[in-house]
Amino acid sequence: MTIKLHGINLSNYYCIIKAILIEKGMDFEEVEATPSQDPAYLANSPMGKVPCLETDAGFLTETGVILDYLDELGEGPGFYPADPFERAKVRELMRHLELYIELPARRLYGEVFFGRPPLGDAEKAELRKLLERGFASLTRLAKFDPWLAGKELTYADFYCRFTVNLATLACRRGLDWDAYKEMPNIRGLIERINERESIRRIMADQAA
Repeated sequence: MTIKLHGINLSNYYCIIKAILIEKGMDFEEVEATPSQDPAYLANSPMGKVPCLETDAGFLTETGVILDYLDELGEGPGFYPADPFERAKVRELMRHLELYIELPARRLYGEVFFGRPPLGDAEKAELRKLLERGFASLTRLAKFDPWLAGKELTYADFYCRFTVNLATLACRRGLDWDAYKEMPNIRGLIERINERESIRRIMADQAA
């Protein structure tokens, strides 16, 4: 099977998929692509987002969908628990990270990463409250034993690595707030997953 991953190493969601492909030992080609409304790109990624995955059967978009597809191929290790309820809890964590941490923090990305005008004080205060709730509920939902969902490494840990890391950086730069303090166990989790060869390779590619 031919697999091509379209996107850029600066995209957190691109890096999630790239890490999983590396972890599974799957052959894939990286195709550099930025978010675009060009009709040719929209034919493959209907919202013009990255990443998108090119397969022999066609294109797939949305990170969670791509992860499920790669998991169902059955190549290499899987990162969902066998138990249906525990598998659902992993998906719950992934959705939580996406909706209640990464998505609100994304409102800061224009200012802190792309030099766009900063948000107003009132909007930043509202945003901090949203993120405080998101971080607090993640702490309640996660097990940190030692991984996010418990004893085994799951897809949720890769989600966490590339969403929380970027969100907390945005909070520090845009809100002058060390959001890591809201999640006492998160630093250890990030340090643990950073030791994996897939993450080391991605960090090296980003630095390059």
